[in-house]
Amino acid sequence: MTETHSIAADKDRVAAPGYGMRAILQWLDLPLAPHPVEELPSLRSHLIALRDVEGSAEQHARALDALYRRSSTVIDSMLPALSVDLVLPVPRKERRIVRSVLDLLQMLADDTLALVEKGAPPKHADPCRALDLALWRSLDALAKQLMISHLIASPPRAGVWQQLHQTYVTAQRLQLHTARPQGTARSLQEVYDAAVLLGCAQPASLTPREVLFLAGYFERFCRHVEAVPSGSLRAPGVFWIDPARDLPAVASLRKPAQAEGQGSGFSSAAICLLLRAQIDQLERGAQPQELNLPDFAGSAAGRGVLQRLATRWGDAGRRRFHRRRQNHRTLLAAGIDGLWHLCRKGEGVNVDLSTWMITNESPEGYAVMHVSGKPGALTVGDVVTVRTAVDPNWQICLVRWAISENPEHLELGLQVLAPKAVPATLALPSGDGGTDLQRVLILPEIPKLRSRQSLIVAAGVVPRESRKLLLIIEGQNLIVREVNRTCVDEETGSIEILSIEPDQNPH
Repeated sequence: MTETHSIAADKDRVAAPGYGMRAILQWLDLPLAPHPVEELPSLRSHLIALRDVEGSAEQHARALDALYRRSSTVIDSMLPALSVDLVLPVPRKERRIVRSVLDLLQMLADDTLALVEKGAPPKHADPCRALDLALWRSLDALAKQLMISHLIASPPRAGVWQQLHQTYVTAQRLQLHTARPQGTARSLQEVYDAAVLLGCAQPASLTPREVLFLAGYFERFCRHVEAVPSGSLRAPGVFWIDPARDLPAVASLRKPAQAEGQGSGFSSAAICLLLRAQIDQLERGAQPQELNLPDFAGSAAGRGVLQRLATRWGDAGRRRFHRRRQNHRTLLAAGIDGLWHLCRKGEGVNVDLSTWMITNESPEGYAVMHVSGKPGALTVGDVVTVRTAVDPNWQICLVRWAISENPEHLELGLQVLAPKAVPATLALPSGDGGTDLQRVLILPEIPKLRSRQSLIVAAGVVPRESRKLLLIIEGQNLIVREVNRTCVDEETGSIEILSIEPDQNPH
């Protein structure tokens, strides 16, 4: 993506009130700019101008229809670039472009909803003025705005969730929520439910590719959610929505509804059963296309996010451990290679270390905020190591979530996997008949938590059919170990965690 100069955008805003309906329609007939990002200032300025220009209701509706279609084409063409796993925090240039997209989507949501506030159009009016289409487009613009915020690990703008809920309540009041407007593939309820489900999936714990993957998944399978009566809200896998509050749906066992009959609830039980069935079929060799799944479901990261979702929603209750607020510092290094060198040679090696503040902690892990130093290429699902002032060991952690409100801000949620690790080299046969050597980390057994040793490897390194693995451990002596892989404990876009046990029949 190329940067959109803010001065150009400001000039367009100033010129916008002088535009006439004819000038807007003539611009809409022009071909798209070579780069989609170049369209953003003009789209916003013409939407601003349309609010004040003279013209009939049909002319305004047709112009807004064309602006919506053109904006959707531009934004959809930009999403693949946003889905590439960005380094966190997102750089200032990319964040400025995203802010322009969010501005455009908010204007579309407001202006299409304004058609509804003008009341039902006369009989035989232009189809662009249909109430169901206006509500659908407003919901769609708000849902896209939320999804793009998830892509860059940034909290949604204030008021977006509340506006989404209220717009859907309006559709229900007008009995249009089950309608599928002309030219659309989904009903208003499906657009709303898909956005709500994505918000329930803890998007801060997802990479950009995983966000887009789940957005596509929920578009296809959101019909499996089941409404529950208000008296049944406190149950496993049940979420509730208060349309008067600017919040996503909340697990009822974690934060129950504050008053009887407040908001609405739905159960994720049916979709959890569907998720487990799909995971089982994928493990047996089924192709994603056979199950009507996005292609990403066939990857290790895709299967991993489906498994985490099924587990999380199957038991979305209270936290097992209380968090304790802290404010002490810790050093952090990222990536298997960096951890491998630190575990083997100590802090003196050439590994990028950054300083973080631990804001709270529990027996399971930490929440940390970046203070100084280069954090490295961090994404959700990466493995990192941290060392606090009170513990000389480098603890091995998994990045569970990330939040970045601006280019200078980054917070991570870290799950502690082990208090230390043993660096090793994994020898795998290569395609040319040789041997491929991969750096890996061996995690020890932990009583009452993990009965076997585990192996952290880069994602996709170990073929799924490989059961016997050869490990080389360099210490005072060179040790060669043959182990069996028993199961895959965790799969992310960056790493896999494999349970291993000694090979009882070494060759």
